[in-house]
Amino acid sequence: MTPFTSEAQERHTAARSTTGNLPRDPQTPMQRYPLSDTVDAVIIGTGAGGSPVLARLAQAGLKVVAIEAGSFLNPDEYASDEVAQKYLYWLDERLTTGANPVAFGSNNSGTGVGGSTLHWGAYAPRPNSRDMRIKEDFGIGVDWPLAYDDLLPYFEEVERFIGVSGPEHYPWEPGRKYPLPALPLNAPAQLMQRGCDALGIRHSPAPIAALSAAYSGPHADYPERHACVNRGYCHQGCRNGAKASMDVTYLPAAVRAGAEIRAEAFVTDLERDEQGLLTAVVYQQDGQELRQRTKAVFLCAGAIESARLLLRLGLANSSGQVGRNFMAHPSTQIWGTFKEDTRPYKGFPASLITEDPIRPKDADFAGGYLIQSYGIMPVAWAGSVSRGRGLWGADLVRYLQSFPNIAGMGISGECLPSEQNFVELSDELDSRGLPKPLVHFTAGENENRLMDHATKLMHQIWEAAGGTDRWTLNRMAHQIGTCRMGEDPGNSVVDPWGRSHDIPNLYISDNSTFPTAMPANPALTIMAIALRTADHFLGRLS
Repeated sequence: MTPFTSEAQERHTAARSTTGNLPRDPQTPMQRYPLSDTVDAVIIGTGAGGSPVLARLAQAGLKVVAIEAGSFLNPDEYASDEVAQKYLYWLDERLTTGANPVAFGSNNSGTGVGGSTLHWGAYAPRPNSRDMRIKEDFGIGVDWPLAYDDLLPYFEEVERFIGVSGPEHYPWEPGRKYPLPALPLNAPAQLMQRGCDALGIRHSPAPIAALSAAYSGPHADYPERHACVNRGYCHQGCRNGAKASMDVTYLPAAVRAGAEIRAEAFVTDLERDEQGLLTAVVYQQDGQELRQRTKAVFLCAGAIESARLLLRLGLANSSGQVGRNFMAHPSTQIWGTFKEDTRPYKGFPASLITEDPIRPKDADFAGGYLIQSYGIMPVAWAGSVSRGRGLWGADLVRYLQSFPNIAGMGISGECLPSEQNFVELSDELDSRGLPKPLVHFTAGENENRLMDHATKLMHQIWEAAGGTDRWTLNRMAHQIGTCRMGEDPGNSVVDPWGRSHDIPNLYISDNSTFPTAMPANPALTIMAIALRTADHFLGRLS
């Protein structure tokens, strides 16, 4: 684990809540279930997959407990400081290999009550309906076992509940309506807009899960959140609750309905009875090994940790597909320098979108990608420059002086499942004595062709906008796959509802169940599927 600086450690200690209640809703006492009780469900993880499930089940009157590896954190203590806020990232070491090894830590991997949504970028596009039918359209990859229309009511529900700000007219789905007006465009977005206009590329203010006006959900579901103040430190935690992280949306709703959240608790075992049903969740907390009896388990720990737990316990893997088909979004970025002051640290970082390349007419690959504008903070910028341009020393320092005049854009592209990309258990042990995950990833021919196409197009956009000294940063983002959903128990881990083919009272609700990556950033889809999974579970109970 990367050590904290003393200042960062002090900030982390101050941010941790010692009350056990949610800092943004301290007046609501949290229900406490005795370990001797058998609860209706235990949810492992409180990110975009676990929190909606927890809220839905609690609101239905069930006794539910969430177990979270991270701490309760107080947003009032979040610093406008990239280094001090590193405690929001999952910093346990994950080994990575392959031709395109995926970066972890700050790259879409978080810890704390609220999971990765504490530091996510809150970019909330829906997938395109065609993205779920890749094999049908192109003859490669796999199709999803559910359709866009199956998820549409849940997309709309999530957008209303968390408060997504978006345009009045969305060019690629004209009938779509958002509950709040779009956020203002920052300078990089305005420059991307200018370049797209010159090339005849449609664009729109992006759907952002951050508030353009005060909001408390459609039915005052949680304490009122304030509008975005364009602070820019969205990836370092939102101080005023404008960003829709789970700790200010679904988790307060869950606690108000009677759910319990146990923080700083790491799951180590799932106990079974003679029939193979799960009967208890075993976890470590405060140096003790504890055991919560339960009737059902929802595993919502993300594509790495969900697969790691099941692989270590040898569970839910009769198909041999646990850990297989790991995917990451191609996320190539193009940066340029402009005559205008851009101040890329101001405003919402990614505030413009184009979905025109979802199906490019001149493509030599399956699927497509979306493009988003990028602002950035100085430390992240310096790291990107050193990796993308290979600059060091005096050359790096000189180039960094251009920071007030730079702007970026990047893609989120389709990634297809591949046998060569997987998660396995390594021989190295972590601080808990458990095997570290080893993640294999190599971009395939389809991903490489897609990135080449996107690089050419983004250079054209920046050139048309007046950008000079342009350069490319190739990267992969998000963690997807490893517990694929499907109809066939022989080649999938869970059914289309997220229920294990092998263990009837085990559900998986996170991005591990995605059959393909789809270009859209995954969080909105994770939340929509989570609600659908929870409704299916409740339907079976009734």
